[in-house]
Amino acid sequence: MELALYAALLAFVVATAIAAVMLRDILSAIIAFAGFSFGVAIIYVLLAAPDVALTEAAVGAGVTTVLFLLTIVRTVRPGGDRVFEHVRWRAVALVGVLTGILLSTVRSLPRVGDPESMVATSRITRYYLENAYPETGVENAVTAVLAAYRGFDTLGEAVVVLAAGVAVVLVLRQEAYV
Repeated sequence: MELALYAALLAFVVATAIAAVMLRDILSAIIAFAGFSFGVAIIYVLLAAPDVALTEAAVGAGVTTVLFLLTIVRTVRPGGDRVFEHVRWRAVALVGVLTGILLSTVRSLPRVGDPESMVATSRITRYYLENAYPETGVENAVTAVLAAYRGFDTLGEAVVVLAAGVAVVLVLRQEAYV
């Protein structure tokens, strides 16, 4: 059952990614991209990474979609009857080769939840799992790493996202793009 759910979600994510690339209508491509981000967020939830899932849903499916929609409101939509873009077979071949190279590395990854994997048995992982709660008071080890051990890094990332958001708002307010 779980494998079927993962397969269905993976098929949905791949289909929405292809649709986002191939659709000629920008609005349809944005909707497909939002579906892609939402599917990836669900996969993160199933992989027990709710904080990453929440970030993907908020940034990928939410903020990015709104920014894309605001952008197309201020631009001209292409005319014509074609629904999909022309396929550029050289690009498809290049993507296929790169995908094959990336997939060839999947076998070297540890299985999800494998207690004997190198990641699970490393002394760094043991340190965080044993000391996250006593040192930070946070029960979730991932949250403890993000908010406490890497707090300045996370703060820097938040400042970058905030600065990007302010810059987008300032650019969208310019009447030159209308």
